[in-house]
Amino acid sequence: MKKSIFREYAEALIIALILAVFIRTFVVQAFKIPSGSMLPTLQIGDHILVSKFAYGIKNPFSDENIISFSPPKQEDIIVFKYPVNPKIDYIKRVVGVAGDRIEIKDKKVYINDKLYKTEQAVYQANNIVQSNRDNYGPVTVPANSLFVMGDNRDNSRDSRFWGFVNYKLVKGKAFIVYWSWDLDKYPNFSFKRFATIRWSRFGNIID
Repeated sequence: MKKSIFREYAEALIIALILAVFIRTFVVQAFKIPSGSMLPTLQIGDHILVSKFAYGIKNPFSDENIISFSPPKQEDIIVFKYPVNPKIDYIKRVVGVAGDRIEIKDKKVYINDKLYKTEQAVYQANNIVQSNRDNYGPVTVPANSLFVMGDNRDNSRDSRFWGFVNYKLVKGKAFIVYWSWDLDKYPNFSFKRFATIRWSRFGNIID
């Protein structure tokens, strides 16, 4: 017996929805960058894709890994649930992994007593302040945890202020910019925003 056109479309729609949920849960998820904490690596208005299986396959209900791959490593840019409010997603760069001793002296980052430099880090303020922003630690990263920082070091709320990121909170690894436009000029959507599309950022690999 032939299926009705309505049934065929309904089945196709259900299958498409199931695939979409599966892909978003286990394979890849899209995020947009709302703040400048990762400048210049990521611009406000960048839309990125995040690999959900870069570090393992998670149980979506418990955040526990069903299958574990290699854990996040130094220099990875990760999306994770904000430890203070897990309903919010954050994106930062991994600076220290479990067992690393972290210390910041006058903006200089030391890992295991060795100066740590990364060309992506920028400092926009010339002054040194006696706060966690410029002087921190020493602390040792606990087991199954990460110390993360924004590339825009003087304008990032990160592990210096609210602590470590447990592996369970990591949603995935950012790997590509698929869309970008300048939200500073037109924060509220209008057709004028299309004039601010950053074509040169399309397809940029995130590192």
